[in-house]
Amino acid sequence: MTPLYDRDGWLWLDGEWLPWREATTHLLTHSLHYGMGCFEGVRAYAGPSGTNLFRAEEHVRRLVDSAHILDIPLAFDTETLLDAQRQCLVRNELRDAYLKPTVFLGAEGLGLRAKGLTTHVMVAAWDLGAYISPEATAIGLRAITSSWARHHVNVSACRAKTNGNYVNSIMALNSAVKAGFDETLMLDTEGYVAEASAANIFLLRDGVLHTPQTTSCLQGITRDSVIRLSREVLGLEVQERRITRDEIYTADEAFVTGTAAEILPLRELDGRHIGALVGSPAPSHPIDGHSLTARLQALYRRVTRGELGDDLKGYMDWLTPVTT
Repeated sequence: MTPLYDRDGWLWLDGEWLPWREATTHLLTHSLHYGMGCFEGVRAYAGPSGTNLFRAEEHVRRLVDSAHILDIPLAFDTETLLDAQRQCLVRNELRDAYLKPTVFLGAEGLGLRAKGLTTHVMVAAWDLGAYISPEATAIGLRAITSSWARHHVNVSACRAKTNGNYVNSIMALNSAVKAGFDETLMLDTEGYVAEASAANIFLLRDGVLHTPQTTSCLQGITRDSVIRLSREVLGLEVQERRITRDEIYTADEAFVTGTAAEILPLRELDGRHIGALVGSPAPSHPIDGHSLTARLQALYRRVTRGELGDDLKGYMDWLTPVTT
């Protein structure tokens, strides 16, 4: 696999386009030392009508909100940040891509009281490739509950997608992977389900979809998409509430959602198989014989790629066209 730093292409930094290999920053950059910054993960998908950014306006709004929560001033407005993402795809000749708009602080000084720091904003885009194996996408992930708790609202800014918050995620996920699992489930400081390492979680039980309320977990944009598609297209009841881990053990289905992950089934947690055993009939759902997870995967694929029939035409505003 080619290292990310060794590629052809262009990155956007503070309103200028830099050749990919020349897009460097100083070793004393404040955000490198203290994690004070924020970012987004955005997907672009090729479809019948061309390439579209998926829910890009919502991602930009969350980036701006994150910077505001961290008290980092931004010099660029929403339209400039959106256009930078569109042009990043065009300049790099990408149709399916992952984009990472990032806000970080400069190298004018270090320390918690450092003053006079410049704010920098960059956008990079590349072909993400397969996020996980096709087998895992189809039959699901094996997960273990982490010993690391998710953030508390009085410990970290849970509504902000900050660089530093992801140290917690990396430690939890790496422990799970070393133990032979695909993913980890993180609880909040009171022992209730928060989210996976970098994805929201859902469970289906008796035809009702449940997901943790967003207190200690990120208010995911894919999460919101799944809630709306479930309610508005599939007619399901969706409850946002506190959830205990044993509810996932006994769920009919469970899955995780995120921009990179999209929608991935969860087949096992802490050694307990979730839902019907492989080879046995699926549980009864109000969804024409298919599992809810598979149905949502198909709906999400259609929406992200602009395959909007009469049943999905109301979601056109989720797509930002990219002119190539």
